[in-house]
Amino acid sequence: MNHYTKLFLALMAGLMISACSEQQETTDAAVATPHREMNFAQVSQGGQLFIKHCAECHGAGGEGDPNWRVRDAEGMFPAPPLNGTGHAWHHPQKILFHVIKNGSPGGQGKMPAWKEKLSDEEILAIIAWFKSKWPDEVYEAWNQMNQRAEAGS
Repeated sequence: MNHYTKLFLALMAGLMISACSEQQETTDAAVATPHREMNFAQVSQGGQLFIKHCAECHGAGGEGDPNWRVRDAEGMFPAPPLNGTGHAWHHPQKILFHVIKNGSPGGQGKMPAWKEKLSDEEILAIIAWFKSKWPDEVYEAWNQMNQRAEAGS
């Protein structure tokens, strides 16, 4: 079992435990939609770039390969979902950016480096687009983790 699978299972166990715990009083803050720091023009541009450059492997809606957790015959992981159902949201913004720009870490996947084809702004637009697909709970968990990562930099 790889690191991401263990992390996912631990997160799911925590969610199940909290869902089964005593009902707590709900506050407006607990149900509020998280603030998403992106704009329509960037998300729109990112969607167009995603279809052009990323959809072939990650799917038109960012759904990824159905077997994304299983290494292929070459020992590589297929393209993961980017729509909030995979592990992309477990990575801070700077890691997402780095992987798109420079490709998959050696021996882990087939993600090519896009630094020669996409500008930094275009990469950020693609990230904004797929983050816009994430459910609020996933986005909020990512946002909190990303803030901690930025504070530790």
